[in-house]
Amino acid sequence: DLFAVVEPILPGLQEDDIAVWVLGSGPYPPGVVALQELLDAASEELEPEDVWQPEDMNDTCLYIFTSGTTGLPKAARISHLKSIMCLSFYELVGASSRDVVYLALPLYHMAGSLLGIVGCIGIGATCVLKEKFSASQFWDDCRAEGVTVFQYIGELCRYLVNQPQRPGEREHGLRLAVGSGLRPDVWRSFLQRFGAIRIVETYGMTEGNVTLFNYTG
Repeated sequence: DLFAVVEPILPGLQEDDIAVWVLGSGPYPPGVVALQELLDAASEELEPEDVWQPEDMNDTCLYIFTSGTTGLPKAARISHLKSIMCLSFYELVGASSRDVVYLALPLYHMAGSLLGIVGCIGIGATCVLKEKFSASQFWDDCRAEGVTVFQYIGELCRYLVNQPQRPGEREHGLRLAVGSGLRPDVWRSFLQRFGAIRIVETYGMTEGNVTLFNYTG
């Protein structure tokens, strides 16, 4: 969907030996790798372990967008080890395979993709992906999908608290909210209005090696 945005700078990218991969039907200009064709032609058999196993778990697994805790926005390096550690995120906050996790965060950030998607894979939980967060639809979505866990960035909870009050706001199965940046006043208002939901505030930098969990509430 975004290839048209990249196409004008394609010659410069190719001069710098930057590969451009596109998922979706073409045709595409020479030098662009159409992933769908390769996926369709790929074998269902898993390659031998020595082909896909990293030589060093500290080698780069992927690059992911960060808004710039240590400077300007950039593509931050994520190691294989850090990616694997994200598998345990939801287990650390008290979720399990029985949970249904509501995720409306951008997947180009570590919170949405590695903690959210990979975290769900780590515990075998169901993940409900919302393309764009909607405060007015949130509780209806929770009831419709049987949501039990909500991963937030602080502003999302403020948006919910700022919504006009509606009947049935406490009629939901949400038991746990986990995320970053929830202000104390919004925290209190959220609990008073929506019920006894356990909140676990966390903090971690994409480019750092320290993570904090507020287990005490």
